[in-house]
Amino acid sequence: MLPMEAIELDTFRHAHERDTFWCGTLLGGCGGQLTTKLYTDRACHFAHHPDPDGLPHVCGRAARGVDSADHLYVKSAAAAWLANRGEQATFAYTHPEDGPLGSVVDVRWRHGALRVHLDQAVAPVWDDAVEPVLGTMVPVDRDTLVRRWYVHRIRLDSEGTARRVRIGTEAFARPTEWFALNECDMTERGLSTPAVDRIIRSRRTPPPARPATRTNRKSPDARTRTQVLFRRIEEARAVGSVVVVARLSHTLATLDGVDQETRAQIDTVLQDAKGWLQEQTVVRKEMFAQLSETVAEGKVQEARGLLARVNAIAAHDRTDSETRTARTAATFLAGVLREHQETVRRLNAAAEAKEEARRQTARQKTQALQRVRTTLRTLRRHGRTMPGTERRRQVATLTDLAATAGDQLSRSEVNKIEAWKARVQRERKTPAHVLPIQKEPAPDPTPDRSRNVPQQKG
Repeated sequence: MLPMEAIELDTFRHAHERDTFWCGTLLGGCGGQLTTKLYTDRACHFAHHPDPDGLPHVCGRAARGVDSADHLYVKSAAAAWLANRGEQATFAYTHPEDGPLGSVVDVRWRHGALRVHLDQAVAPVWDDAVEPVLGTMVPVDRDTLVRRWYVHRIRLDSEGTARRVRIGTEAFARPTEWFALNECDMTERGLSTPAVDRIIRSRRTPPPARPATRTNRKSPDARTRTQVLFRRIEEARAVGSVVVVARLSHTLATLDGVDQETRAQIDTVLQDAKGWLQEQTVVRKEMFAQLSETVAEGKVQEARGLLARVNAIAAHDRTDSETRTARTAATFLAGVLREHQETVRRLNAAAEAKEEARRQTARQKTQALQRVRTTLRTLRRHGRTMPGTERRRQVATLTDLAATAGDQLSRSEVNKIEAWKARVQRERKTPAHVLPIQKEPAPDPTPDRSRNVPQQKG
């Protein structure tokens, strides 16, 4: 999922610099290639590449919210759910002419079928072999609830970057009970939840269906729509969505065909929503003021959290002052991110340089040790007969090599080197005409294990 904040988009781009992104046809898109757009004053998003003639690309995809891919999440969840029961399902996406793709998801397998209505574009058919499952915004009238005892609903909850399917059972005069998909099962009655068993146990025989008269046909539908709108307003308030609460309030206020009792309930909800919206105006001002203050004080974590909240619930109808505050915060956080990345780069470079120096030192020690052993063998074989100047040169080289090899030398090798150094010192102090012919230094009584001593790592 594309990050909405500028501070995170750079990281996303680096992580996916070799990937390409395309407008999904199963989301109602055109199939064209997309690019990422970075903004500091509003949410970052994908955008189409311009057409070859330089004009803006025209895409037929209308829905771009987080729920626009719900039909794909439903397919994925249903396929996994049925696979765990040994069933292989087929799927089809039904939508009306000029309607959104994925309004209905048809799920079929060997022993059953479901039709998932995610919106109101296609009316459910109740007396059919395919069982309807309704989205939260799809109304159902009271007579259907009474006649069928219950209906199933579906909703998708956001969890991180994923959407989780939950199945609800709604019955007449009972609140909707929600369950995870793995709590549900398929029985001879169709889709079943733990609530279904309780409903069946409590009602052994179905109550008689009351015929609807001409004067009250619209009332159940209006009351149902009212209850759905009440529930959506409550959910929007829970997540702080001012735009949704305002829009739903307008819908409630203009709703026709409701009785006097329902109208009184609507007035109460609208009054409560109006008070909440006024409170959110104050909260919004305080939030932007706090964001500006945290940026001025250099509080990175607080500013990051506030900017995310501002972009989530206060991205609409911003004043010039609010836009500047959000832009300043995004620029501040982007700068912090760049500084952090530069610090990490320097630390990594320093660590790599230190490791390379260690490897170089180890290589030098190993090479010096090999040359020490070669020089010792040369001195042992020819040191007594070689000219004094050559012998002194060989011992001087041996001394320098020994200093480089350091702890790689065995004790026997150290003793041999010291013996040759001592011999050269005696030769310098004794006149050449009285210098007796000397034998090669006596071997060290300590066994030479130099060839068997493992090389130590630097």
